[in-house]
Amino acid sequence: MASVLLIEDDASVREGLELALRRQAHTVHTAESGELGLEKLRVFQPDIVVLDLMLPGIDGFETCRRIRAAGEVPIIMLTARSDDFDIVAGLEAGADDYVTKPIEPRVLDARIRAVLRRAVSERPANDDAAAGERHGGLVIDRAGLVVTKNGEPVSLTPNELKLLLELSRTPGQVYSRQQILSAVWDHDYLGDSRLVDACVQRLRAKIEDVPAKPEHVQTVRGFGYRFGRS
Repeated sequence: MASVLLIEDDASVREGLELALRRQAHTVHTAESGELGLEKLRVFQPDIVVLDLMLPGIDGFETCRRIRAAGEVPIIMLTARSDDFDIVAGLEAGADDYVTKPIEPRVLDARIRAVLRRAVSERPANDDAAAGERHGGLVIDRAGLVVTKNGEPVSLTPNELKLLLELSRTPGQVYSRQQILSAVWDHDYLGDSRLVDACVQRLRAKIEDVPAKPEHVQTVRGFGYRFGRS
């Protein structure tokens, strides 16, 4: 189904997840450290990375940042704690989703499939954004799934692109975090707004002239987010 790079230092967890994912027809490459994971990323070019945060040497946060700096491959992070600091820090480092330990293989498989559905459905078809919607210097080509800012292409992860497409579909409409979770992540477990807020922050950093004063993706305090009117 997919090529997965699993970066996990705990041998028992790594072997158990590798076996479970192979049973779901995924191709799995494994690494026990961030350093080795980065090397295998360049060699195997996986469809998705499953990354433990608590790694020896280069920890999961730094590994996540380096993976994200190198490209837009989707990342699901594994964390042993449901601590907000770890989760938020991992999302801000560039992760697309997370699963807390102890990990249920069926839950991880479902998250992998959901992330990859977004990656396939939002994959750019061409580089022509001339016919796209114009919002100041930002141009969104829905047919080609291409976004440009001041004439330059903007590289977005599947989550970031789908979030932008959803919000910009109806400028001025306010979307709650629960609505965004359902539309972008295909789930709304525990009303987890951290995924939404971190993705909004990363999207603003790429499309806004001044991310701290966004013109496109605006916060409606107490309600959610909206796309600024053209």
